[in-house]
Amino acid sequence: MHNFRELKVWQKARHLVKDIYLLAKDLPEEEKFGLISQMRRASVSIPSNIAEGTGRRTDKEFGRFLDIAIGSAYELETQLMLCFDLDFITDDTFNELEIKVQEIERMISALRERLSQ
Repeated sequence: MHNFRELKVWQKARHLVKDIYLLAKDLPEEEKFGLISQMRRASVSIPSNIAEGTGRRTDKEFGRFLDIAIGSAYELETQLMLCFDLDFITDDTFNELEIKVQEIERMISALRERLSQ
């Protein structure tokens, strides 16, 4: 069993949720039930699945939750690209958040790899 609070990837993912919620406040109101909702759910899913996985009995089970977390990270990265494509966010905002998401993706992948050894 792992303590999710000690995992750097969980800590970074938790901070990313705040970034996404703050960003969502500036998106068009008509996206409330579209991109905003999807982005919030995807961002929350990342640290939530990491945390849930730490409570599982085996590393194999933990790995399954990491797979879900990284899928949510890829989903969020795509949604950020769509926001950029639609001119909802600036190039600087997109780049800043993309770097954070990609770092989390790499960290989840590395943790997943360590578990499977």
